[in-house]
Amino acid sequence: MNRRSFLHNSGQAAAGAALAGLTITAFRPGSALGANERVNVALVGCGGRGRYVLRGLVEQGARAACLCDLLSNRLDETAKFVAAVQKEEPAKVKEMRQVLDSKDVDAVVLGLPDHWHAPASVLACQARKDVYVEKPHSHNLWESGKMVEAARKHERVLQVGTQNRSGPYTLAAREYVKSGKLGKIALVRVFNMKSGGPFKLGDPGKPPEGFNWDTWLGAAPARPYHQHIFRGGWHNFWDFCSGDMGDDGIHQLDLALMLMGDPPPPKSVRALGGRYAHRGDDSECPDVQLASWDYGDFVMSFELTGYPRYMEKTSGTIRRNDVLPYWTMNATRIELYGSQLLMTVGRHGGGWVVQQSGGGIVDKMYGRPCDEPHYANFLECVKTRKKANADISIAHASNVALHMGNIAHRVGNVALTYDPKTGQFKHPEANKLLKPPYRKGYEIPDEV
Repeated sequence: MNRRSFLHNSGQAAAGAALAGLTITAFRPGSALGANERVNVALVGCGGRGRYVLRGLVEQGARAACLCDLLSNRLDETAKFVAAVQKEEPAKVKEMRQVLDSKDVDAVVLGLPDHWHAPASVLACQARKDVYVEKPHSHNLWESGKMVEAARKHERVLQVGTQNRSGPYTLAAREYVKSGKLGKIALVRVFNMKSGGPFKLGDPGKPPEGFNWDTWLGAAPARPYHQHIFRGGWHNFWDFCSGDMGDDGIHQLDLALMLMGDPPPPKSVRALGGRYAHRGDDSECPDVQLASWDYGDFVMSFELTGYPRYMEKTSGTIRRNDVLPYWTMNATRIELYGSQLLMTVGRHGGGWVVQQSGGGIVDKMYGRPCDEPHYANFLECVKTRKKANADISIAHASNVALHMGNIAHRVGNVALTYDPKTGQFKHPEANKLLKPPYRKGYEIPDEV
Protein backbone atom coordinates (compact mmCIF):
# COMPACT_ATOMS: atom_id res chain seq x y z
CA MET A 1 0.00 0.00 0.00
CA ASN A 2 1.54 3.34 -0.99
CA ARG A 3 0.29 5.05 2.17
CA ARG A 4 2.35 2.65 4.20
CA SER A 5 5.43 2.76 2.01
CA PHE A 6 7.33 4.58 4.74
CA LEU A 7 7.39 1.35 6.74
CA HIS A 8 9.73 -0.29 4.28
CA ASN A 9 10.95 2.30 1.82
CA SER A 10 13.66 4.62 3.08
CA GLY A 11 12.99 6.99 0.21
CA GLN A 12 9.48 7.52 1.62
CA ALA A 13 10.47 7.39 5.29
CA ALA A 14 8.18 8.65 8.02
CA ALA A 15 7.86 9.19 11.73
CA GLY A 16 4.53 7.38 11.98
CA ALA A 17 3.04 4.09 10.87
CA ALA A 18 -0.26 3.10 9.31
CA LEU A 19 -2.36 0.79 11.41
CA ALA A 20 -4.55 -1.38 9.21
CA GLY A 21 -3.03 -4.74 8.50
CA LEU A 22 0.24 -3.99 10.26
CA THR A 23 1.75 -7.05 11.92
CA ILE A 24 4.12 -6.38 14.79
CA THR A 25 6.37 -8.88 16.50
CA ALA A 26 6.92 -8.41 20.22
CA PHE A 27 10.57 -8.35 21.21
CA ARG A 28 10.27 -9.25 24.90
CA PRO A 29 7.71 -10.25 27.50
CA GLY A 30 6.09 -7.65 29.72
CA SER A 31 8.27 -8.39 32.72
CA ALA A 32 9.75 -5.62 34.83
CA LEU A 33 13.28 -4.42 34.27
CA GLY A 34 15.77 -4.77 37.08
CA ALA A 35 15.88 -1.90 39.54
CA ASN A 36 19.34 -0.84 38.33
CA GLU A 37 18.78 -1.39 34.62
CA ARG A 38 18.60 1.65 32.38
CA VAL A 39 15.42 2.14 30.40
CA ASN A 40 16.15 2.46 26.70
CA VAL A 41 13.93 5.17 25.24
CA ALA A 42 13.18 6.21 21.66
CA LEU A 43 11.73 9.56 20.63
CA VAL A 44 9.25 9.53 17.75
CA GLY A 45 8.66 13.06 16.48
CA CYS A 46 11.59 15.43 17.11
CA GLY A 47 10.02 18.74 16.15
CA GLY A 48 8.99 20.21 19.50
CA ARG A 49 8.20 19.24 23.07
CA GLY A 50 9.33 15.64 22.64
CA ARG A 51 13.05 16.46 22.64
CA TYR A 52 12.72 18.12 26.06
CA VAL A 53 10.90 15.08 27.44
CA LEU A 54 13.61 12.78 26.11
CA ARG A 55 16.36 14.89 27.60
CA GLY A 56 14.51 15.00 30.91
CA LEU A 57 14.22 11.21 30.94
CA VAL A 58 17.95 10.89 30.28
CA GLU A 59 18.64 13.23 33.19
CA GLN A 60 16.54 10.87 35.31
CA GLY A 61 18.69 7.90 34.32
CA ALA A 62 17.23 6.66 31.03
CA ARG A 63 19.24 6.03 27.87
CA ALA A 64 18.27 7.78 24.64
CA ALA A 65 18.51 4.81 22.30
CA CYS A 66 16.90 6.10 19.13
CA LEU A 67 15.49 9.18 17.41
CA CYS A 68 12.82 8.97 14.71
CA ASP A 69 11.52 11.79 12.53
CA LEU A 70 10.53 12.64 8.97
CA LEU A 71 13.28 15.23 8.59
CA SER A 72 17.02 14.59 8.78
CA ASN A 73 17.78 18.06 10.13
CA ARG A 74 15.45 17.49 13.08
CA LEU A 75 17.20 14.23 13.85
CA ASP A 76 20.56 16.00 13.84
CA GLU A 77 19.32 18.92 15.95
CA THR A 78 17.79 16.60 18.55
CA ALA A 79 20.95 14.49 18.69
CA LYS A 80 22.93 17.64 19.51
CA PHE A 81 20.34 18.62 22.13
CA VAL A 82 20.59 15.23 23.84
CA ALA A 83 24.41 15.29 23.62
CA ALA A 84 24.45 17.74 26.53
CA VAL A 85 23.33 14.94 28.86
CA GLN A 86 24.47 11.76 27.07
CA LYS A 87 27.81 11.11 25.38
CA GLU A 88 26.54 8.18 23.32
CA GLU A 89 24.71 9.37 20.20
CA PRO A 90 21.29 7.75 19.71
CA ALA A 91 20.53 5.88 16.52
CA LYS A 92 18.71 8.04 13.97
CA VAL A 93 15.95 6.53 11.82
CA LYS A 94 13.08 7.76 9.70
CA GLU A 95 10.78 4.76 9.94
CA MET A 96 8.70 4.16 13.04
CA ARG A 97 8.70 0.46 12.19
CA GLN A 98 12.41 0.37 12.98
CA VAL A 99 11.68 1.72 16.46
CA LEU A 100 8.82 -0.70 17.08
CA ASP A 101 10.83 -3.73 16.01
CA SER A 102 14.01 -2.75 17.85
CA LYS A 103 15.15 -4.98 20.69
CA ASP A 104 17.13 -2.01 21.97
CA VAL A 105 14.03 0.04 22.81
CA ASP A 106 11.96 -0.45 25.97
CA ALA A 107 9.77 2.66 25.77
CA VAL A 108 8.82 5.40 23.32
CA VAL A 109 8.18 9.09 23.76
CA LEU A 110 5.57 10.31 21.27
CA GLY A 111 6.12 13.94 20.33
CA LEU A 112 4.13 13.78 17.09
CA PRO A 113 1.34 16.19 16.08
CA ASP A 114 -1.86 15.57 18.05
CA HIS A 115 -3.68 13.57 15.38
CA TRP A 116 -0.90 10.96 15.49
CA HIS A 117 -0.84 10.50 19.28
CA ALA A 118 -3.46 7.76 19.53
CA PRO A 119 -2.51 5.74 16.41
CA ALA A 120 1.17 5.70 17.41
CA SER A 121 0.30 4.83 21.03
CA VAL A 122 -1.78 1.84 19.93
CA LEU A 123 1.02 0.65 17.64
CA ALA A 124 3.58 0.99 20.43
CA CYS A 125 1.42 -0.97 22.87
CA GLN A 126 0.99 -3.72 20.30
CA ALA A 127 4.76 -3.78 19.90
CA ARG A 128 5.13 -4.26 23.66
CA LYS A 129 6.69 -0.84 24.18
CA ASP A 130 5.79 1.36 27.13
CA VAL A 131 4.61 4.82 26.13
CA TYR A 132 5.01 8.42 27.24
CA VAL A 133 2.62 10.38 25.03
CA GLU A 134 2.25 14.13 24.96
CA LYS A 135 -1.08 15.79 25.61
CA PRO A 136 -3.76 15.84 24.39
CA HIS A 137 -3.33 12.12 24.14
CA SER A 138 -6.09 11.62 21.58
CA HIS A 139 -7.74 13.52 18.75
CA ASN A 140 -11.23 12.20 19.51
CA LEU A 141 -13.11 10.34 22.23
CA TRP A 142 -13.32 6.97 20.50
CA GLU A 143 -9.59 6.60 20.02
CA SER A 144 -8.95 7.62 23.63
CA GLY A 145 -10.96 4.57 24.67
CA LYS A 146 -8.94 2.42 22.28
CA MET A 147 -5.74 3.61 23.93
CA VAL A 148 -7.07 2.43 27.29
CA GLU A 149 -7.94 -0.94 25.74
CA ALA A 150 -4.53 -1.32 24.08
CA ALA A 151 -2.60 -0.46 27.23
CA ARG A 152 -4.55 -2.96 29.32
CA LYS A 153 -4.60 -5.75 26.73
CA HIS A 154 -0.85 -5.57 26.11
CA GLU A 155 0.02 -4.76 29.75
CA ARG A 156 1.79 -1.53 28.92
CA VAL A 157 2.66 1.52 30.98
CA LEU A 158 1.04 4.44 29.15
CA GLN A 159 1.82 7.78 30.78
CA VAL A 160 0.27 11.02 29.45
CA GLY A 161 2.33 14.20 29.61
CA THR A 162 0.00 15.98 32.05
CA GLN A 163 2.83 16.45 34.52
CA ASN A 164 0.81 18.32 37.14
CA ARG A 165 -0.20 14.89 38.44
CA SER A 166 3.34 14.35 39.73
CA GLY A 167 4.01 17.73 41.32
CA PRO A 168 4.52 17.78 45.12
CA TYR A 169 2.63 21.07 45.47
CA THR A 170 -0.31 19.89 43.32
CA LEU A 171 -0.55 16.66 45.29
CA ALA A 172 -0.52 18.73 48.49
CA ALA A 173 -3.33 20.87 47.05
CA ARG A 174 -5.36 17.73 46.38
CA GLU A 175 -4.90 16.65 49.98
CA TYR A 176 -5.97 20.10 51.16
CA VAL A 177 -9.17 19.85 49.15
CA LYS A 178 -9.74 16.34 50.46
CA SER A 179 -9.40 17.60 54.05
CA GLY A 180 -12.66 19.53 53.67
CA LYS A 181 -11.20 22.82 54.89
CA LEU A 182 -12.58 24.67 51.87
CA GLY A 183 -16.11 23.48 52.66
CA LYS A 184 -18.52 22.28 49.99
CA ILE A 185 -17.15 23.00 46.51
CA ALA A 186 -19.96 23.54 44.03
CA LEU A 187 -18.10 25.61 41.41
CA VAL A 188 -14.68 25.12 39.82
CA ARG A 189 -13.43 27.70 37.32
CA VAL A 190 -10.65 26.80 34.89
CA PHE A 191 -8.83 29.53 32.96
CA ASN A 192 -6.83 29.43 29.73
CA MET A 193 -6.76 33.18 29.09
CA LYS A 194 -3.79 33.55 26.78
CA SER A 195 -2.59 36.30 24.47
CA GLY A 196 -2.25 35.77 20.72
CA GLY A 197 -2.68 37.18 17.26
CA PRO A 198 -4.35 36.32 13.95
CA PHE A 199 -3.22 33.31 11.93
CA LYS A 200 -2.61 33.60 8.19
CA LEU A 201 -1.53 30.69 6.02
CA GLY A 202 0.37 32.66 3.40
CA ASP A 203 2.61 31.02 0.82
CA PRO A 204 2.19 27.21 0.79
CA GLY A 205 5.84 26.67 -0.14
CA LYS A 206 7.31 23.36 -1.24
CA PRO A 207 7.84 20.18 0.79
CA PRO A 208 11.39 19.54 2.05
CA GLU A 209 13.35 17.07 -0.05
CA GLY A 210 12.39 13.49 0.81
CA PHE A 211 9.48 14.58 3.00
CA ASN A 212 6.36 12.38 2.88
CA TRP A 213 3.39 14.72 3.31
CA ASP A 214 0.88 11.89 2.94
CA THR A 215 2.41 10.13 5.91
CA TRP A 216 2.45 13.31 7.99
CA LEU A 217 -1.28 13.71 7.28
CA GLY A 218 -1.92 10.19 8.52
CA ALA A 219 -5.60 9.68 9.28
CA ALA A 220 -6.49 13.31 8.54
CA PRO A 221 -8.32 14.17 5.30
CA ALA A 222 -6.08 14.70 2.29
CA ARG A 223 -5.09 18.28 1.50
CA PRO A 224 -2.21 19.92 -0.40
CA TYR A 225 1.08 20.48 1.41
CA HIS A 226 1.42 23.78 3.22
CA GLN A 227 4.59 24.81 5.00
CA HIS A 228 2.72 26.80 7.67
CA ILE A 229 0.50 23.85 8.55
CA PHE A 230 3.47 21.50 8.80
CA ARG A 231 5.55 23.95 10.84
CA GLY A 232 3.15 24.46 13.73
CA GLY A 233 0.11 25.96 12.02
CA TRP A 234 -1.69 22.64 12.34
CA HIS A 235 -2.72 23.88 15.79
CA ASN A 236 -5.30 26.03 13.98
CA PHE A 237 -7.20 23.24 12.21
CA TRP A 238 -9.61 20.67 13.64
CA ASP A 239 -8.25 17.96 11.34
CA PHE A 240 -5.07 17.92 13.41
CA CYS A 241 -5.78 19.42 16.83
CA SER A 242 -8.35 20.01 19.58
CA GLY A 243 -8.06 23.79 19.68
CA ASP A 244 -6.24 25.49 22.52
CA MET A 245 -8.49 23.73 25.02
CA GLY A 246 -6.65 20.57 23.96
CA ASP A 247 -3.25 22.06 23.26
CA ASP A 248 -2.84 23.94 26.55
CA GLY A 249 -6.09 24.04 28.50
CA ILE A 250 -6.07 20.27 29.02
CA HIS A 251 -3.34 20.81 31.63
CA GLN A 252 -5.68 22.91 33.76
CA LEU A 253 -8.75 20.75 33.09
CA ASP A 254 -6.88 17.62 34.13
CA LEU A 255 -5.44 19.27 37.23
CA ALA A 256 -8.85 20.62 38.26
CA LEU A 257 -10.37 17.15 38.02
CA MET A 258 -7.46 15.69 39.97
CA LEU A 259 -8.07 18.25 42.74
CA MET A 260 -11.74 17.26 42.78
CA GLY A 261 -10.91 13.59 43.26
CA ASP A 262 -11.21 12.46 39.61
CA PRO A 263 -15.02 12.23 39.44
CA PRO A 264 -16.96 10.17 36.88
CA PRO A 265 -17.59 11.82 33.48
CA PRO A 266 -19.97 14.80 33.40
CA LYS A 267 -23.66 14.49 32.61
CA SER A 268 -23.84 17.39 30.21
CA VAL A 269 -21.92 20.27 28.64
CA ARG A 270 -22.75 23.74 27.33
CA ALA A 271 -20.53 25.77 25.02
CA LEU A 272 -20.08 29.19 23.44
CA GLY A 273 -17.26 30.54 21.32
CA GLY A 274 -15.77 31.46 17.97
CA ARG A 275 -13.30 33.75 16.23
CA TYR A 276 -14.20 37.04 17.87
CA ALA A 277 -10.88 38.86 18.24
CA HIS A 278 -9.33 37.62 14.98
CA ARG A 279 -12.41 37.17 12.83
CA GLY A 280 -11.58 36.67 9.15
CA ASP A 281 -8.18 35.04 9.58
CA ASP A 282 -7.41 31.47 8.52
CA SER A 283 -7.78 29.64 11.83
CA GLU A 284 -10.75 27.30 12.44
CA CYS A 285 -10.34 27.21 16.23
CA PRO A 286 -11.95 29.69 18.63
CA ASP A 287 -10.07 32.63 20.11
CA VAL A 288 -12.85 32.94 22.68
CA GLN A 289 -14.34 29.74 24.06
CA LEU A 290 -16.51 29.04 27.09
CA ALA A 291 -17.67 25.65 28.30
CA SER A 292 -19.37 24.34 31.42
CA TRP A 293 -19.89 20.76 32.57
CA ASP A 294 -22.37 19.32 35.06
CA TYR A 295 -20.62 16.76 37.28
CA GLY A 296 -23.64 16.21 39.48
CA ASP A 297 -22.06 17.47 42.71
CA PHE A 298 -20.40 20.50 41.12
CA VAL A 299 -20.15 22.59 37.95
CA MET A 300 -16.83 23.12 36.20
CA SER A 301 -16.43 26.04 33.82
CA PHE A 302 -13.67 26.80 31.32
CA GLU A 303 -12.77 30.18 29.84
CA LEU A 304 -10.35 30.57 26.92
CA THR A 305 -9.00 33.54 25.03
CA GLY A 306 -6.35 33.99 22.38
CA TYR A 307 -5.86 37.74 22.26
CA PRO A 308 -5.38 39.87 25.50
CA ARG A 309 -1.68 40.71 25.64
CA TYR A 310 -1.70 41.37 29.39
CA MET A 311 -2.60 37.76 30.31
CA GLU A 312 0.51 35.68 31.04
CA LYS A 313 1.39 32.15 32.00
CA THR A 314 3.31 31.61 35.22
CA SER A 315 6.87 32.73 34.53
CA GLY A 316 9.99 30.65 34.94
CA THR A 317 11.16 33.03 37.66
CA ILE A 318 8.05 32.31 39.72
CA ARG A 319 8.36 28.58 39.16
CA ARG A 320 11.96 28.50 40.38
CA ASN A 321 11.48 30.64 43.47
CA ASP A 322 9.23 31.08 46.48
CA VAL A 323 6.92 33.48 44.67
CA LEU A 324 3.22 33.34 43.78
CA PRO A 325 1.70 34.71 40.55
CA TYR A 326 -0.37 37.87 40.34
CA TRP A 327 -3.51 35.77 40.12
CA THR A 328 -5.79 38.33 38.43
CA MET A 329 -3.73 38.25 35.23
CA ASN A 330 -2.47 34.69 35.50
CA ALA A 331 -3.54 33.02 32.26
CA THR A 332 -3.69 29.42 33.48
CA ARG A 333 -5.12 29.40 37.00
CA ILE A 334 -7.82 27.27 38.60
CA GLU A 335 -10.28 28.57 41.20
CA LEU A 336 -12.13 26.28 43.61
CA TYR A 337 -15.03 28.00 45.36
CA GLY A 338 -15.65 26.28 48.66
CA SER A 339 -18.46 27.33 50.99
CA GLN A 340 -15.81 28.43 53.52
CA LEU A 341 -12.69 29.34 51.57
CA LEU A 342 -11.40 30.03 48.06
CA MET A 343 -8.43 28.10 46.67
CA THR A 344 -6.50 29.34 43.63
CA VAL A 345 -4.02 26.94 42.01
CA GLY A 346 -1.41 27.58 39.33
CA ARG A 347 -0.21 24.85 37.01
CA HIS A 348 3.38 23.75 36.24
CA GLY A 349 4.89 25.25 39.40
CA GLY A 350 2.57 28.16 40.08
CA GLY A 351 1.86 27.16 43.66
CA TRP A 352 -1.46 27.74 45.43
CA VAL A 353 -3.14 30.01 47.91
CA VAL A 354 -6.25 29.69 50.12
CA GLN A 355 -8.11 32.90 50.96
CA GLN A 356 -10.92 33.99 53.24
CA SER A 357 -13.29 36.95 53.14
CA GLY A 358 -11.46 40.17 52.37
CA GLY A 359 -8.62 38.35 50.61
CA GLY A 360 -6.74 37.29 53.72
CA ILE A 361 -4.40 34.34 53.09
CA VAL A 362 -5.19 31.32 55.24
CA ASP A 363 -2.71 28.88 53.67
CA LYS A 364 -0.33 28.76 50.74
CA MET A 365 2.33 26.65 49.12
CA TYR A 366 4.94 27.67 46.58
CA GLY A 367 5.38 25.49 43.54
CA ARG A 368 8.13 24.05 41.39
CA PRO A 369 7.97 22.58 37.86
CA CYS A 370 6.47 19.09 37.80
CA ASP A 371 8.39 17.67 34.87
CA GLU A 372 11.20 15.90 36.73
CA PRO A 373 8.97 13.94 39.12
CA HIS A 374 6.71 13.01 36.19
CA TYR A 375 9.65 11.60 34.22
CA ALA A 376 10.90 9.78 37.32
CA ASN A 377 7.45 8.28 37.87
CA PHE A 378 7.33 6.98 34.29
CA LEU A 379 10.73 5.31 34.53
CA GLU A 380 9.87 3.78 37.89
CA CYS A 381 6.65 2.34 36.47
CA VAL A 382 8.45 0.92 33.44
CA LYS A 383 10.63 -1.03 35.88
CA THR A 384 8.00 -1.98 38.48
CA ARG A 385 4.94 -2.29 36.18
CA LYS A 386 2.91 -0.12 38.53
CA LYS A 387 0.25 2.24 37.19
CA ALA A 388 1.66 5.68 36.31
CA ASN A 389 0.48 8.93 37.90
CA ALA A 390 -1.09 10.03 34.61
CA ASP A 391 -2.07 6.56 33.46
CA ILE A 392 -4.19 6.53 30.31
CA SER A 393 -7.24 5.28 32.23
CA ILE A 394 -7.07 8.37 34.47
CA ALA A 395 -6.28 10.76 31.63
CA HIS A 396 -9.21 9.41 29.61
CA ALA A 397 -11.67 11.07 32.01
CA SER A 398 -10.28 14.58 31.48
CA ASN A 399 -10.14 13.85 27.76
CA VAL A 400 -13.88 13.19 27.88
CA ALA A 401 -14.45 16.70 29.23
CA LEU A 402 -12.10 18.21 26.63
CA HIS A 403 -13.79 16.61 23.65
CA MET A 404 -17.30 17.21 25.04
CA GLY A 405 -16.51 20.92 25.25
CA ASN A 406 -15.14 21.10 21.73
CA ILE A 407 -17.96 19.04 20.24
CA ALA A 408 -20.60 21.25 21.86
CA HIS A 409 -18.88 24.26 20.29
CA ARG A 410 -18.36 22.72 16.88
CA VAL A 411 -21.98 21.59 16.37
CA GLY A 412 -23.29 25.10 16.97
CA ASN A 413 -22.49 26.21 20.54
CA VAL A 414 -25.19 24.04 22.06
CA ALA A 415 -25.99 22.14 25.24
CA LEU A 416 -25.38 18.37 25.03
CA THR A 417 -26.36 15.48 27.28
CA TYR A 418 -23.82 12.69 27.48
CA ASP A 419 -24.25 9.07 28.53
CA PRO A 420 -20.88 7.75 29.79
CA LYS A 421 -22.16 4.15 29.72
CA THR A 422 -22.79 4.21 25.99
CA GLY A 423 -20.32 6.97 25.19
CA GLN A 424 -23.00 8.74 23.13
CA PHE A 425 -24.74 12.11 23.02
CA LYS A 426 -28.44 12.65 22.53
CA HIS A 427 -27.53 14.62 19.42
CA PRO A 428 -26.84 12.93 16.04
CA GLU A 429 -24.45 15.60 14.76
CA ALA A 430 -22.42 15.50 17.98
CA ASN A 431 -22.08 11.73 17.76
CA LYS A 432 -20.48 12.07 14.33
CA LEU A 433 -17.53 13.80 15.99
CA LEU A 434 -16.96 11.03 18.53
CA LYS A 435 -15.16 9.07 15.81
CA PRO A 436 -14.49 11.06 12.63
CA PRO A 437 -13.63 9.15 9.45
CA TYR A 438 -10.06 7.85 9.12
CA ARG A 439 -8.28 7.79 5.80
CA LYS A 440 -7.90 4.31 4.38
CA GLY A 441 -4.63 2.78 5.49
CA TYR A 442 -4.41 4.81 8.69
CA GLU A 443 -7.33 3.41 10.67
CA ILE A 444 -7.17 2.28 14.29
CA PRO A 445 -8.74 -1.18 14.22
CA ASP A 446 -11.68 -2.04 16.46
CA GLU A 447 -9.63 -4.90 17.87
CA VAL A 448 -6.45 -3.38 19.31
